[in-house]
Amino acid sequence: MIKARILRGAAGVVGFLILGELTIRFGLTDDVVFPPPSLVLWEAAALLADPVFLSGVAITLTNWALGLLASVVIAVPLGVLLGSVPPVERATRPLLEFLRPIPSVAIIPLAILLIPVDSMMKVSVIVYASLWPVLINTLYGMHDVDPLAKESLRSFGFGTLDVLRRVSLPSAAPFMLTGVRIAAGIALILAVSAELLAGGTGGIGVFVLQAGSGNRTDLILAATFWAGIIGMVANVLLVAAERRLFHWHQARTGATT
Repeated sequence: MIKARILRGAAGVVGFLILGELTIRFGLTDDVVFPPPSLVLWEAAALLADPVFLSGVAITLTNWALGLLASVVIAVPLGVLLGSVPPVERATRPLLEFLRPIPSVAIIPLAILLIPVDSMMKVSVIVYASLWPVLINTLYGMHDVDPLAKESLRSFGFGTLDVLRRVSLPSAAPFMLTGVRIAAGIALILAVSAELLAGGTGGIGVFVLQAGSGNRTDLILAATFWAGIIGMVANVLLVAAERRLFHWHQARTGATT
């Protein structure tokens, strides 16, 4: 079944590329200059031997990993606290609901003004953007804990920390990892967006900026292609981790991700 899904997905990608190639080569007028997929893929393959691009990818991935890790370190304990102490959640909920919808890209200019260190500024906006999916999913997971299981443990004399450790955290863990998976994609978007808006010494976004200044649309699309591949690989790895670590949860909910 998995092989069939992979084959169907591959067929869809190949069909899309062929359609794009034919449209660009035969459907566009001479006034419109746009690189066909074959040229973009050729340039994308050539970028694997480009030390400047590879150095930029390393910088982007470093900021991405640091930002995502910091968001998990902050959001998971905060979500557990808010989910365990309802009065605290009710007191902070209006502030969370106010901050959460603010577009993360909109705070990049403010971060540029307030944080003079380039890498720290980029990591900070990544943390802000990726914090919310982890926090909200952790809260949702804490609310989804079976109250009967908690009451059963309390009836045997277990304290609050024991209930949290034995019931609440294991039950909420799949939701936390789902939040991390969603946050990973958002973190990558913000990592590249911050580089596009703030510039810097390197990164996928900086490489795209430099390619744009040279009117190299093929290089812009080639670098964007690799950003998409990185995001897809991260998602596949985290989905595999979800299935391996929490297969019992997927069996219970019938999830097919």
